Amino acid sequence: MVADSPFVSDVPAVAALDAWRDACAAAGCPARVDAVRVPVGEAVGRVTAEPVWARRSSPAFDAAGMDGIAVRAADTVGAAETTPVLLTDFAVVDTGDPLPDGYDAVVMREHVHHVGGAAEVRAAVPPYQHVRSIGEDVSAAELLLPAGHRLRPVDVAAAAAAGAVELVVRRAPVVAVVPTGDEIRPIGAEPAPGEILDTNSLMLAAQARELGCTARITPIIPDDPALITEAMRKAAADADLVVLVAGSSAGRDDYTARVVAGAGTLAVHGVAVRPGHPVVLGAVDATPVLGAPGYPVSAALTFDIFAAPLLAALEGAAPRERPVTTARLARKLASNIGMDDWVRVRLGRVGGEIVATPLPRGAGVLTSLVRADGLLVVPAGLEGHHAGERVRVELLRGLGEIGRTIVAIGSHDLVLDVAASALRAADPLLTLAGSNVGSLGGLVALRDGLCHLAGSHLLDPATGEYTLPYVEKVLGGGDDVAVVRLVHRDQGLIVAPGNPLGLSGIEDLTRVRYVNRQRGAGTRVLLDHELTKRGIDPADVEGYSREEHTHLAVAAAVAAGRADAGMGILAAARAFGLGFVPVAREPYDLVLRASTVDDPLLAPLWELLANEGFRAEVEALGGYDCAETGRRIR
Repeated sequence: MVADSPFVSDVPAVAALDAWRDACAAAGCPARVDAVRVPVGEAVGRVTAEPVWARRSSPAFDAAGMDGIAVRAADTVGAAETTPVLLTDFAVVDTGDPLPDGYDAVVMREHVHHVGGAAEVRAAVPPYQHVRSIGEDVSAAELLLPAGHRLRPVDVAAAAAAGAVELVVRRAPVVAVVPTGDEIRPIGAEPAPGEILDTNSLMLAAQARELGCTARITPIIPDDPALITEAMRKAAADADLVVLVAGSSAGRDDYTARVVAGAGTLAVHGVAVRPGHPVVLGAVDATPVLGAPGYPVSAALTFDIFAAPLLAALEGAAPRERPVTTARLARKLASNIGMDDWVRVRLGRVGGEIVATPLPRGAGVLTSLVRADGLLVVPAGLEGHHAGERVRVELLRGLGEIGRTIVAIGSHDLVLDVAASALRAADPLLTLAGSNVGSLGGLVALRDGLCHLAGSHLLDPATGEYTLPYVEKVLGGGDDVAVVRLVHRDQGLIVAPGNPLGLSGIEDLTRVRYVNRQRGAGTRVLLDHELTKRGIDPADVEGYSREEHTHLAVAAAVAAGRADAGMGILAAARAFGLGFVPVAREPYDLVLRASTVDDPLLAPLWELLANEGFRAEVEALGGYDCAETGRRIR
């Protein structure tokens, strides 16, 4: 069946996990990892394998809860400010001292006035005031912690106070990561074209260690079924989970499913999850095996969905759950029916509500995981969500950090990346999170209350003005709109080094392969304006319909030889060592609500824009003029 079909079926994630557990049980995989006895100080993060009972009470005696004097409560009856009582029978105690026999209360030192050898008390005290009774914290023979409890620092402290010297816990599960593929090269190597660094193994092992597991990475195994089988079996001999990296799809060198099926039990091949569809779940030699897809986002996601709960079950603990929140979606999010769609999002608080901006969704876009603040799951039965709709998001960062996030949506510019880095360096709690949807998309997001700042450089062909005419069209003008100049920048054609095709301007685009920006981007508007001025039909520009969302992506396409030219900024061309044919110098502005200009959240940004060192760093990128940086033009 595996040889004839790329996937056994598209199994829902929950059903796939159940099928995997059943297959592992049938294959004789242990239900739990071994129990071991460890010193109490080394048990944090481990899971209790048996209940922890208190061996002694804590405190083990009646103890003074304050510095002061131990007294008999009955001797203080009638004491008041106007009728103080002088006591000659008392004992001086410090916090934690055993309460001397015959006494049943403590008067705080600051409430005692000493008169000669007597103690003057001006208020009656009840029995056991400021006394920690024996067993107040825990009593001998009391259940302190149940089995299946993941130990925290406070837990081991309580166990030690209750007399524990050692604890019986589940040992750390061992995860063996086996990278496969002829094209895979070890970290530190210089990959040739077509070769890929083994970052997936690094990531998956780190995910395992983050869960408290012991992880190891084997040498890279070539695309040979016999070698993969041998490596898998060797890893399974002393691991609790084997993760085969790559080879889980349906390509000619994708052997994971048939290797697992041939050597053991194949439970699932193909789940109704995106990204992560071609995951392989099975068991070999009484050890669970997970075949992770080769794309990094898919690999990370399938580890979270399948490996994490399996590893928790091996320890006899509940899977760790992330906190969740409700957020408004910053833009429309389409999804395919029939698959759970896991979408990485950036989060920020705008107008008192959390806003979620989807990140690029490609299974190979590892940076989307780096920048993600949360995960949004579009269930298999939905086609997506509309902009502004409220959605449930699993948090990858705390709400406090999210509240210190400046949300910028709109046109891409490298200056915002430089600003984000500088702001974080100055204040580790402050984040500038950008989402590149084009200038028009940014203005719409600002209109709908979904961002703090909209980056815009939209040209109005009718007036020759930038940004301000669109502020009137999209935001309706009004007094509650402010525009702050960020930079002037050089836009032009990004071409191969040395401009080998001899391009001199827009009129030459009809004879080369072009890469465009997306609809709504200011750069796209500028190009269309320049084409119209010259009477050039966009249909005559090869590649006009091919879209990228950033200047750097345009430059990357040219650098890779997939296009001869693309419109972008000089700084992007320089970043890739490419040539540049100037077309226009344009302003790039930040649009925001005027009522938020003085928001303390934005104050560090305004301070940064006025900083001469920051301006010099920006101009050093090439093609930028910061003479008006930070000036409010509306």
